[in-house]
Amino acid sequence: MTLDFGDMSSLKRATVYFDPDLHTALRVKAAATDQSLSDIVNAAVRLRLEEDADDLGAFDSRKHEPNLAFEDVLKDLRRRGKL
Repeated sequence: MTLDFGDMSSLKRATVYFDPDLHTALRVKAAATDQSLSDIVNAAVRLRLEEDADDLGAFDSRKHEPNLAFEDVLKDLRRRGKL
């Protein structure tokens, strides 16, 4: 599967230095999946940024919850037989 980046003139070029073993793995993956190395890297970076955005959203949605002391949580878990 090749990603559609639309108008190629809108793409930005960057120099990225990979560990040699990682670069080899990326090239093998690209050949095995008929994708470009850029397609694979763009998809991986996009996925990571989406995960970060999800995490930040979860933090934001819980920001008004009370803080619990770690010791209190441990006591509660012990009381309920979870520890």
